[in-house]
Amino acid sequence: MNTSKEYKDQIHKCKETFLKKAGDYGTAWRIMRPESVTDQIFIKANRIRGLQTNKEAMIDEGQETEFIGIVNYAVMGLIQLEKGFADTADLSVEEAEKFYDKYSSLAFDLMMKKNHDYGEAWRNMRISSITDLILMKLYRIKQIEDHGGKTSVSEGIDAGYFDIINYSIFNLIKIENEKSGTN
Repeated sequence: MNTSKEYKDQIHKCKETFLKKAGDYGTAWRIMRPESVTDQIFIKANRIRGLQTNKEAMIDEGQETEFIGIVNYAVMGLIQLEKGFADTADLSVEEAEKFYDKYSSLAFDLMMKKNHDYGEAWRNMRISSITDLILMKLYRIKQIEDHGGKTSVSEGIDAGYFDIINYSIFNLIKIENEKSGTN
């Protein structure tokens, strides 16, 4: 198990999807207010929880696709926090890719530090438990957004987005390992 390599492989898959969608749609997501990005992530996390609970899907997209979407929306959220939302798709795909690289790199660095301190505890967690942590983070972010982004002692919205990226990547690694039988 090489967490660094596994993480980079999964973030690469996420980035490929991000860039393919940017090729199709441009950066139309730039018009989304941060709260709307949070709600998009919430919808995806809720769907994953439903798939985990119901075991039957009516749409032919599984957990993996949704976790990739969560990673990508969380990166978009970080971009929106930095740049603010726009009235048009004001970023080129190339500029968006630079922001993607910046935030995925920061998420990786954070993961490496936390992973060291927590001793890779995520490897012993269930995918469903990590999904619940993502939902909890989303409820926290929504509370912070409802309070105008202000906190008294808690980390901010950006910290929540970074954790959501990392939790989603952990689940993508776990899904990949289950598929290959190396869990």
